[in-house]
Amino acid sequence: MPHYDLVIVGTGSGNSILDPRFADWKTAIVEKGVFGGTCLNVGCIPTKMFVYAADVAATPSFSSRFGVDEELRGVRWRDIRDRIFGRIDPISAGGREYRTEHKDNANVTVYGGEGRFVGHKELVVSYPDGRAPETVTADRFVLAAGGRPIVPDVPGLVEAGFHTSDSVMRLDELPARMVIIGSGFIAAEFAHVFSSLGVEVTLIARSGALLRSEDEDISTRYTELASQKYDVRLNRKTVRVSRSDSGVSVDLEGPEGAETVETDQILVAVGRTPNSDLLDVEATGLSTRDNGKIVVDEFQQTGVDGIYALGDVSSEYELKHVANHEERVVQHNLLHPDDKVASDHRFVPHAVFGSPQIASVGLTEQDAFSSGVNYVVSKQDYAGIAYGWAMEDTTGFLKLLADPVTGQLLGAHVIGPQAPTVIQPLIQAMSFGLDARTMARGQYWIHPAMPELVENALLNLPLD
Repeated sequence: MPHYDLVIVGTGSGNSILDPRFADWKTAIVEKGVFGGTCLNVGCIPTKMFVYAADVAATPSFSSRFGVDEELRGVRWRDIRDRIFGRIDPISAGGREYRTEHKDNANVTVYGGEGRFVGHKELVVSYPDGRAPETVTADRFVLAAGGRPIVPDVPGLVEAGFHTSDSVMRLDELPARMVIIGSGFIAAEFAHVFSSLGVEVTLIARSGALLRSEDEDISTRYTELASQKYDVRLNRKTVRVSRSDSGVSVDLEGPEGAETVETDQILVAVGRTPNSDLLDVEATGLSTRDNGKIVVDEFQQTGVDGIYALGDVSSEYELKHVANHEERVVQHNLLHPDDKVASDHRFVPHAVFGSPQIASVGLTEQDAFSSGVNYVVSKQDYAGIAYGWAMEDTTGFLKLLADPVTGQLLGAHVIGPQAPTVIQPLIQAMSFGLDARTMARGQYWIHPAMPELVENALLNLPLD
């Protein structure tokens, strides 16, 4: 039974832990799937590459407002797909090759199987090809095993066939019709991708709004705009799926009773669940929350000495930039156990690359109200700045929440073109304690660039 100084489970952000400082450590990496984790293979990177293609394909649909008459002559789906995975797949393969063959990794052993704890710091690795399982032990473990799509228990769904975000990007052909079950960011991004490429999209939401975890004003505006682009069915429960002569039938229950949607493909996008259950973490003494996330402290340390966890398997923020931050914290704490650093989750931003784009950081207004925080609000429409005139944008806006006395920003929410870029200076201000007054008047703002959206919103805050 081999024993290691360190075993890392998962090759997303966890794979970045090993650098030259670990050269003398006897280490192992356990990966049950492809190298690189969710972000590289089935998450943020390929989806945003598809989104960019979708943005290009969508341009003719609104170009006439600028006096430019364009038309979309065709979409070569396989070319789009192969351009993306023709870049990503070699990166994944190269990551595995580097860890298994490069001289820098002479002390690294890669186990290409699924790990499951069977005792205290004792992991059994099972192989898909039927090889005999192997058991490894270690002084330290880093659990960075990520998560997987949730599949709802809908009668007939499995039999009829469906896709998740893990598989839908590798379709051989574009369907004429697609039903997307879900109302969150995965659903929003894929609705934009497939609709822009010519697919008739139907969004099925259990609640009365899309992206309901966003600030209410953002969610309301997005739901309105999405309903103009897609067939949006709110307050619907998916009760049954079955094959039909015309494709797949999706039976729904809603405010007006039963209804059926016919489609060619189903995309399930109702969220993700951590892989802690696959690891059987309780067997090594770890605790999990009700949602399956492994419990960690501010140092990413679990309840068992020497076992750390990071990323989607433990973090409430299922975001690559958070996993990367937590990886750096774990890396430092492994190397400097007597001088540990804590993760900083104060101002975690996120973005939704749909149509329109959305970005957010800090408190939503409903959060601030429910927690009793004293706050003021300002909004700035894209339509109110010169660059917004250039874009003919009439629906986008930036919303700010701030402390009325100190001017410290409490939250920022953007819906509109390049929202993830527009919000960055506000993330910076919140992270470094820059108040709204100083931020607005303590620097130049390029005119007539898009950041004037931020400048005007700061100046509009009704501070004391």
